[in-house]
Amino acid sequence: MTSTVQSLLLSSMEQNNKPQDEDRLGALTDDILLSILGSVDLATAARTSALSTRWRSLPWLLPDLNLHVRDFLPAPCPDYPVAAGQQIYFYSQIPAQHIDEAMASLTRAARSFLRIKGSSRVSRTSLEIYLIGNYSHDIGPLVRDAIDNGMIKELDLTIADDKDYDCKGGDMLRKARDVDGFFSAYPNILPCLTRLQLYNLRFAEGDIHNVLFDCCKQLQHLSLEHCDVGDCSVWQVDAPNSVLRVLEVRYSYLKRLEVLCLPKLELLSWEAWMHCEPPLHFGYVPSLKELFLVCGADLEHSGFSLSQLLDGATEIHTLTLNFQGEKLWILPESKQLRAAFSNLRKLSIHGIYVEFDLLWTINLLEAAPSVEIFDIEVFEHPCLVLYWERVGIQRVKPSWKVAGFTSCNKWKLRELHVTNFSPLMEQHMLFVREVMDRAPNLKTVILKEDDEPCKDCEAMDALPNLVGGLFPRTKNEQETIAQQLRDNMVGSSSVKIIFKSIVSTVVF
Repeated sequence: MTSTVQSLLLSSMEQNNKPQDEDRLGALTDDILLSILGSVDLATAARTSALSTRWRSLPWLLPDLNLHVRDFLPAPCPDYPVAAGQQIYFYSQIPAQHIDEAMASLTRAARSFLRIKGSSRVSRTSLEIYLIGNYSHDIGPLVRDAIDNGMIKELDLTIADDKDYDCKGGDMLRKARDVDGFFSAYPNILPCLTRLQLYNLRFAEGDIHNVLFDCCKQLQHLSLEHCDVGDCSVWQVDAPNSVLRVLEVRYSYLKRLEVLCLPKLELLSWEAWMHCEPPLHFGYVPSLKELFLVCGADLEHSGFSLSQLLDGATEIHTLTLNFQGEKLWILPESKQLRAAFSNLRKLSIHGIYVEFDLLWTINLLEAAPSVEIFDIEVFEHPCLVLYWERVGIQRVKPSWKVAGFTSCNKWKLRELHVTNFSPLMEQHMLFVREVMDRAPNLKTVILKEDDEPCKDCEAMDALPNLVGGLFPRTKNEQETIAQQLRDNMVGSSSVKIIFKSIVSTVVF
């Protein structure tokens, strides 16, 4: 979408050099043109001011001001990743010279937009910067003054970093001091923050709580990547007046995060914890509706009780567990989970290694009769096989006992999703049949091919044969599988079976 709009704008620039041609874009109303400019980065939008007198002031009338360092890079760079867990690699792979040039260009843009812009038009400001050189001393006063004069009321701030997860403790402490110094120099920024993303920081526990919860009165979305308060530390959050709705933690050496009180918290995501015990403890979280736990645990992770971890968080309606192809880091449970699962509507179990049995997941489903969508994702990445062999990783199959499942008339399950479905794996077929046979309200089974192919797998010179075989793409294959799933099934003839591949969607 963005590239298409940019092409149109460039075409309009070319037309501007030919007086005989009609500027069709320029004939549109301001509202439409501002909508178009709002879909491209600020650097591109600013360039359009050279089109004509009609366009000259339009970029300065945009209601949203997005000053992102990535948009000012002097050379082409990889696409900014959608997956939040990959953004730290994006920031760290930019050459130091390009960072410096981008920050210089961003500073000039900030000086132009923040000094000229009419405050009545601004609804949201997003700022993405590196704290390098003296740029923070140039941008800081501009943001401070824009807040003081009412131009900026809500600020989305990302402080990027030039290192990835290899950043060591000493560097993390220094970076935390730099961030603290920036906020101390311009204290009116903190109360204005609505979203904050930080990377590679090690705070003192009192400092992080004071900055993030006592000073940030409007903060609604907090993302901490490779941040902690020390190795094996416990971070306690007790913020009854906080309005924080989203908390994301990735790749942290925290031993545990104890959310004692966050009354407005709606979504919590924790990706990649380093210790073997439960990474979370909940106190008062009455608004928590969505929980995402993602970790590729190694053999040293002994596992923990999911029911104990969820104690105190009984309002969750969306739960995602992702094992990233490694061992299961939850202990076998079923009935013990009923209290925690009492309000669950969507249950997603992702990253299940392709050779693992899938029937064990029905233990979780039986503990959650209110679930309407059951989402299973199988994990098979040939690009990781050599790494697993090199470090000696061995897959540990689920130890859950598969009891004789019973049909439950109270099940509300309407949809079953299976991503990376492999018909050659007998266990996949058996799993789908078991769910179809026991879910009286089931309406749809969606068998999917992963729509985001792994670039590392695709880059392999000789891609090994997949254990589960290729996803069925021909209509004949799909029809045969659909018939096999329905064979001898009672009451399952009305269930739609949908095959979603990269190239098509077919319904049986």
